[in-house]
Amino acid sequence: MAAGNYVIRGGVEGRERLRLLAEALAPATRSLLAEAGVLPGSVCLDVGCGGGDVTRELARAAGPSGRVLGVDLDEVKLGIARRECAEAGLGNVAFAACDVTAWESSDVFDVIYARFLLTHLADPGRLLRSLRPRLRPGGRIIVEDIDFRGHFAEPACPAFDRYVELYTKSVENRGADANIGARLPGLLREAGFEDVRMRLTQPGGLDVRVKLMAAMTFESISETILRDGLIGEDELRRAIEELYAFCGDPDTVVAGPRVIQAWGRAAA
Repeated sequence: MAAGNYVIRGGVEGRERLRLLAEALAPATRSLLAEAGVLPGSVCLDVGCGGGDVTRELARAAGPSGRVLGVDLDEVKLGIARRECAEAGLGNVAFAACDVTAWESSDVFDVIYARFLLTHLADPGRLLRSLRPRLRPGGRIIVEDIDFRGHFAEPACPAFDRYVELYTKSVENRGADANIGARLPGLLREAGFEDVRMRLTQPGGLDVRVKLMAAMTFESISETILRDGLIGEDELRRAIEELYAFCGDPDTVVAGPRVIQAWGRAAA
């Protein structure tokens, strides 16, 4: 992740939030990796890997003859990721702590992957252009990112609407784009990738664990939105409590952001 741009709380708490999100998205992400062409023996890079959920999926797809490097700024999450990879018996994975926007390497990869990273960058195209030389000819780049406008709830919930508004504004305050998802194909083409394709998925429904992602994320951006002066402390506390109650109700319907999955290849 890029230093100073990430609006969501990190560390152990952030890791557990990402774990829930990864569980909700796992089937769609596994399908994406297969369709995009992560083959046995692939050398893969997971940029902004967080707690390593997709890093492990890449390691399984690449198999014992492949290898995967995950890079991220959050040392706490990386420590957890290393332990969980060891517990899973995955010996073809390594992790490195760095600001991904400043990371330099002479290594080349068959696959480069990033999820929910570009949305936090003021210049996502710059990162994509810097990654293109890191791909072998014909190598694949795979990105997943959000369109925050896709959220919806039934019945209507003012706290839910306030959360979407405040999250979007906090990202915009850092020059980034909470609705970047639909831009992904164009960004890949502009960065020089070919044969660009995309799919669309969206977590949501009646499952309380999935619905609580909204409330957990709202709580996790509380320091950022208070620091930005977007809301008062008492109003924020009440809104978070209201959203937890709404998402915890088994009869409510909540959908998170649309997730756009896009991939392309480096020229052969």
